[in-house]
Amino acid sequence: MSRTRADEIESLRRDSHFDVLVVGGGINGIGVFRELALQGLRVLLVEREDFCSGCSAAPSRMIHGGLRYLENGEVGLVRESLAERDNLLRNAPHLVHPLPTTVPVASRFSGLSNAVAGIFGGKGKPAPRGIVPVRLGLMLYDLITRRNRLLPRHRAHSAVETRRLWPELAQEARWSATYHDAWISHPERLGIELILDTARDAPQSVALNYASVAPGAPGFILTDGECGASLPVTARLVVNATGAWLDRTIAELGARQDRPLVSGTKGSHLILDNPALFSALNGHMIYFENADGRVCITFPYLGRVLAGSTDIRVDRPGRTRCDEDEAEYILASLRLIFPGIALGPGQIVFSYSGIRPLPTSNHDFTGRISRGHFTRRIAGKVPQICMVGGKWTTFRAFAQQVADEVLAELRQPRRQATQDLSIGGGRDHPGAERLARALQDEFAIPAPRAQRLAAVYGTRARDLLAHCRDDDPLAPNCPLSRAEVVWIAAQERLEHLSDLVLRRSDLAITGVLDARMIDAAAGVLAEAKGWDAPRRAAEVAAIIDELARFHGVSHATLTERSERNLTPCVLAQRPA
Repeated sequence: MSRTRADEIESLRRDSHFDVLVVGGGINGIGVFRELALQGLRVLLVEREDFCSGCSAAPSRMIHGGLRYLENGEVGLVRESLAERDNLLRNAPHLVHPLPTTVPVASRFSGLSNAVAGIFGGKGKPAPRGIVPVRLGLMLYDLITRRNRLLPRHRAHSAVETRRLWPELAQEARWSATYHDAWISHPERLGIELILDTARDAPQSVALNYASVAPGAPGFILTDGECGASLPVTARLVVNATGAWLDRTIAELGARQDRPLVSGTKGSHLILDNPALFSALNGHMIYFENADGRVCITFPYLGRVLAGSTDIRVDRPGRTRCDEDEAEYILASLRLIFPGIALGPGQIVFSYSGIRPLPTSNHDFTGRISRGHFTRRIAGKVPQICMVGGKWTTFRAFAQQVADEVLAELRQPRRQATQDLSIGGGRDHPGAERLARALQDEFAIPAPRAQRLAAVYGTRARDLLAHCRDDDPLAPNCPLSRAEVVWIAAQERLEHLSDLVLRRSDLAITGVLDARMIDAAAGVLAEAKGWDAPRRAAEVAAIIDELARFHGVSHATLTERSERNLTPCVLAQRPA
């Protein structure tokens, strides 16, 4: 049985002293929590909202080396990213999958000077990339991964072959080149699995969502956001992993700094229900330049199409949404590359946006700002080690770097490496097809259900099925069963209806979600968690408001989906 929130609180009450307090439960904070806990330290992770609910819930869902970082001269970052990409392909094969990526090109030599400008500190917009610089970059990509290669080498396509493979591409695409990176199907679930793995392997440590800390005697006061209770805690060191909120958290924890460390940019994405575009992609991500020089992407995602993104400077951190002008920017970029496909706002089934916690920079073109990572130590009664920058792909490497700094400061040895450590349902994973067949045989379930459970939970699907073989659907056309929701509530640190809808499942992001599913899920969770009628109504109202305010899904849309039964059950579909 998984540890519950009550177990974590009881552990705090018994012993409130920790070696390290990690503030921020996004993927970087979770990575550091796991890394330090596995070294035998007692670690407390505190997240104000749900785990992976901020910027970590709003990535492009790519696990990649960063081809364009080569233009900035960041070869070291590309090398690290490619190594971590391959680690994730091995360690979390249920959630991270190979993604063939194609770059359409209109010219031959344009953009040769981009890398030179980047190496010497160029701050402006790069020139359009021609086939020659693209191929040079991909050759370097291949060179970096030449040892223990997991994915195929790149290959170039002539105009004829490009047109055969992607006939809907704009006529200006005279050549193309295909290489392989990776995509992640359920990033928030990977974060949860890291938490659960750490609870199993390092039970001395504690992770709490919906909690906050503030300075207090003798160290800090932790406030449980669910019940309002306050508990004193102490720690020898703080790791500040609050991303875009980093500078604010430094001050809230009682420290001072000379200048801001983080200057964020807003990145928005769309999920489209457009079968013509889905087909035109031919199982690939198309990685292309918009008219303003910004790199955009679009690829098949769980039966829909993901497209993005924007890169807009923001003055202060906060919850954000994809605005209408951003949605039109992304749709216009798709029309540029697929001019014959009808694209409009009515095809958007979900949108999301987050603030990238980038290092403070004076670059005019935001694409020039480094996606690398570093730390800053801030002295104080309890010193803070601040995590600046980073991205999903490199979370483990960044966590390892921070953990080594912490271990050196606390004069503790490293006990365990994590680069080869399986994550959650990636443990003993035999491959998606073999796992699905095994689940089908072992538990006598239909093939579609076995395939979906294997794709979402990996080998943890066996634990789920051992507790709940019942596949009575939560609601018509819903891929989740009622018993599955009960299991998630008990096993996966779920506190609110929004946790289920937005982060423990893909109901919202795929556009499957309707009003009936929300009501049914609230009923199941109310029974499982002991919510009374007012609490159940409040949970329903909160997720309906959140979907409308931040994801472009109105209450009317949810009701219409229920009434007209427009949305089919979507099983996880992967690019070839």
